[in-house]
Formats: sequence, C-alpha cells, structure tokens
Amino acid sequence: MAQRSPRIDALRGLAVFGILFVNVWSHVNGFSHFRFGVMEQAMPVGEQLVIFLTAAFAESKFYPIFAFLFGAGFALQARGAADPVHAEAVQKRRMVWLLACGIVHGTVVWFGDILTSYALLGFWLMGTAGLRLGGLLRGLRFLFLLNCGIAVLWMSGAIAMSSMDLEDLIAELFELHRTQAVYTMGGWSDIAAQRLVDYVVALASLVIYAPRLMLLFLLGVFAVRLGWLTQAERHRGLWRKVLLAGLVAGLPLNLWWGVVTLQTAADPLSQSLVSGIAAGLADLAGPCLAAAYVAAVMLARPGLLAWLAPVGRMALTNYLLQSVVLSLLLQGFGLGLGASLSRAGLAGVCCALILVQLGLSHWWLRRHQQGPMEALWRRYTASA
Repeated sequence: MAQRSPRIDALRGLAVFGILFVNVWSHVNGFSHFRFGVMEQAMPVGEQLVIFLTAAFAESKFYPIFAFLFGAGFALQARGAADPVHAEAVQKRRMVWLLACGIVHGTVVWFGDILTSYALLGFWLMGTAGLRLGGLLRGLRFLFLLNCGIAVLWMSGAIAMSSMDLEDLIAELFELHRTQAVYTMGGWSDIAAQRLVDYVVALASLVIYAPRLMLLFLLGVFAVRLGWLTQAERHRGLWRKVLLAGLVAGLPLNLWWGVVTLQTAADPLSQSLVSGIAAGLADLAGPCLAAAYVAAVMLARPGLLAWLAPVGRMALTNYLLQSVVLSLLLQGFGLGLGASLSRAGLAGVCCALILVQLGLSHWWLRRHQQGPMEALWRRYTASA
C-alpha cells in the first residue's frame, strides 16, 4: 500500500471544507444559473459579503484540487503496487465501487455528485497513468489545447447567456423559484423526482467538463511522478513560483467575478456583455487560484496542517456526510431550514459542520485506521 502523505491529506481536507461552501447553495436552489438566488431589496451587508466571498474565493477553486488529487492518488497507488496486473484489477474494482456509490449518492441524496464522473473517467485514467513521462507530456499538451478550444466556446456561451431575451431571463427566474420551493418545501417524492432530473442534467455536463478533469487528473499523476507533491520540501522554489503565478493570474479576476456575481444576484435582469466576459474568465481564473491554494499548502509548515490531515484521510466519508446532513437540515423532507435561513445562515451551517467534522475526524482516526466509507471501499476491493 502506498504510504500516506500528511501534506496531501491536509490539502484534501482543505478541498473537502472549501467545496462545502459551494455545494450548500444547490441544496436550496437546485441546478440553476442563478446559483445564489436573487437578493431581496436592502440586503444586509453580511448577506452580500457571503455571496462575494463564496464566488471570489470558493466557486471553481476546489473541484480542480479534488481532480488534481484524484490523479495523484492513482499514481501513488501504482507506485506502491508490487504486482502491476493485480494493481490494475484492484483499480477496476475501486472504480466500480466508486461508480455505484456515486449513482446512489446522486439519485438518493444530492444531484451534484462528483463520484460518478470521477469513476467514469477513472477507467480512462487507468490506461493513461502508467505512461512514461514522454507519453504523459504528450497527453498533457493535447488536453491543454483541447481545453483552450473549449474555453473559447465556453466564453462564447457565457456572452450569449448575458444577452438573453428578457422573457428567457424571467423564465429562468420562475424556474429558480419553482425548484427552490420543491427542494425546501416539497415532500420526498417531489424532491426525488427533481433530484433525478438535475442529476441527469449535471451528469450530461460531463461532456463539457471531462477534458478539464482529464487534464487535472494527468497533472496530478505528473506531480507525483516528479516528486512535486511527495517531496514538496525539495521543490519549494517551484511552489513559490506557482503561488505567485496563481495569485497574480487568479486573484484580480476572481475578485472581479465576486463583484459581478453580487451584482447579478442583486439585479438578475441587468446582465450585460461585461458579466458574460467575467463569467468566461472566471471559469479560467478559478483553477489559477486553486493552484495558489495547492502551493500554499505545499509551502506550509507540517505542524500547521496537522489539524486538517485527518479530514483528508477520510475525505470520502466527510464528503458524503456533508450531503446527508445538508439534505436533512435544508430540504423539505427533513427540517426544511433552506426555506427560512438567510445566506449568512447557510454559511453558518457550513461553519458548524466544519467544526463537527474536524472533531469527528480526529476522534474516529484515533480509534480506526480509516474512515467508515473508506473501510467499506477497501473491503470491497480486497474481497472481490
């Protein structure tokens, strides 16, 4: 078995908590273009600050880290395997288990599941992660160029969305209110039907996002093969450059995106060409700031990261637990708090859940080697 890296575990724990602040909105608003909803008049400053900070510092920043670490995990597993044939069989079983887990998660708990997509692309990664460095570099170059082409199309789509007819925008707002009512006040059957529709739509978007995830997967493999992740102390110069480049390229654009997102929430009918351009650039700037987050963790002192590492060691358990807790708290079949909580209240729920998961992760791993879902995953892989 590959030896665990506390630094990588801490990075994974950071991603688990960061993505929570992004996912919470869809538990209330569903799969909507207006993901933060529409602000009421005279919205308190605290409410506005929550939207701005989430858009500027969380949205599109943490799924790249997850994808990067998914590829890194493949490389670490392969490096720790004595028998490559057996290792490949184990990886196939791991992906089958992850796929089944993702389907159940997406259809029964929360439609925004990422496990299904990772498992499907994981079968592709199995045949790619073992390539020599030259092959990896050719794959990275191809995927980079492919993503550049997709980015141009994405920018065009974002600009087109900004010039939608007034009737179309109003129709989107009505759909937002309908899905909000279903998720926060509907019964189990109504929510289940809407969840299934949103899960299929979210999964269909994999056609657009797959090349980006594949690029991030290979970057993770590459980072392990060159020791950037596993021997971070030897590559501090590299990580300082990544931190600087990520902040310079990502911070201004993401701050701008935070402002544009706040304006859109305040007046959704006033979208313009500028907001469309901001949306397209934010999709590129998010991974840049994500790279800075990775670099910051790689440069941090180990003692500062020790409190996050247990969360990352049981990342799958914590990710699924977040979905279950948010669904029970916010949606209509549970407490239905999503219908009454403010945006600051939703952020408060996230902060409270983070504190609970920090304590629970430390407590559990003092008594067990793995999280409960990780143990089930390993048991299936070993017994199949």
